[in-house]
Amino acid sequence: QVQVVESGGGLVQPGGSLRLSCAASGSIFSINSMNWYRQAPGNQRELVATITYGGGTNYAGSVEGRFTISRDSAKNTMYLQMTSLKPNDTAVYYCNIRGLYRDGILRSMDTWGKGTLVTVSS
Repeated sequence: QVQVVESGGGLVQPGGSLRLSCAASGSIFSINSMNWYRQAPGNQRELVATITYGGGTNYAGSVEGRFTISRDSAKNTMYLQMTSLKPNDTAVYYCNIRGLYRDGILRSMDTWGKGTLVTVSS
């Protein structure tokens, strides 16, 4: 099986910065994409940023220019550097990885972490 664990959330003032981490472990065979989602109270979960196997990145328009997604492929770890944070960035941030894992045979992997809370408030 595969596990992902997020870390780095917390309370930060508007305009501040925070760096989230996501560590994946287990019988990972290959990773097609690593993704950050977030869900604010009363809202649906939304895609924040994606980094693909080839290193390509995509961002939600609301975070473009403020957030940067990166990874350490050797460690199966992903990061989200968040700057110029705003109160409406407050949400639980979730790590998601997609690809293949080994379970006797190769199986499709679509694994989620439990999330880390980011609160932007003065």
